Amino acid sequence: MDFKDITILYEDNHLLVVIKPQGVPSQSDKSGDEDMLSLLKAYIKDKYAKPGNVYLGLVHRLDRPTGGVMVFAKTSKAAARLSEQIKDGTFSKRYLAVLTAKPQAKRDRLTHYLAKDQANNIVKVVPMTTDGAKKAVLDYNILEDNDEEGLHLADVKLYTGRSHQIRVQMATIGCPLFGDVKYGKNQPTGMFSLWAYDLSFKHPTTDKIMSFRVFPPEKYPWQLFNLERYIGIVKPRD
Repeated sequence: MDFKDITILYEDNHLLVVIKPQGVPSQSDKSGDEDMLSLLKAYIKDKYAKPGNVYLGLVHRLDRPTGGVMVFAKTSKAAARLSEQIKDGTFSKRYLAVLTAKPQAKRDRLTHYLAKDQANNIVKVVPMTTDGAKKAVLDYNILEDNDEEGLHLADVKLYTGRSHQIRVQMATIGCPLFGDVKYGKNQPTGMFSLWAYDLSFKHPTTDKIMSFRVFPPEKYPWQLFNLERYIGIVKPRD
């Protein structure tokens, strides 16, 4: 993969907003595969002919199989101010997820405590008093049901940014994500259905509200649902 394969949504002296493809790590990991942070540093180095190391701050992450909109900070000041917004809750992240079962409640807030099993790279729901347990909170809303396929489109808003959070919390209530082979049983590979479609935050220097929305890939199972209705923008046509 090359940085030319990444879609740039917005760029100025402080920010770089892009679409992360599914299957690409947010930052370097033990796989050694190309990652977003390294690719975008190469993009900046090439575009501006910058010598030496390029600064680019990783403000938030998406799990490797998750795609969607991400913002990176081009200055340390921007990184610090965006990180503060994440802490105070003014940095908003929303996702679309396709669930393999319908929750009992059409909409709800889920609160769990999560701990990561580093050896197996899996996250588990644990008692609050467990060492290393971190509180995880999200809201979900079922937007549309496809009864023929037995799949359900959910809008998910995160209040905390825990590893594998949406995947674990939805699986815990019996509604694993379609294509999530780690937390769901008998799921198809290559069809992971979690997409970061909405990102909103204040510009770190102007305080202007910056909002971005992007569509998931045009493939199954996303094609089963009326995404334009819920995302609120018209899908670009070729």
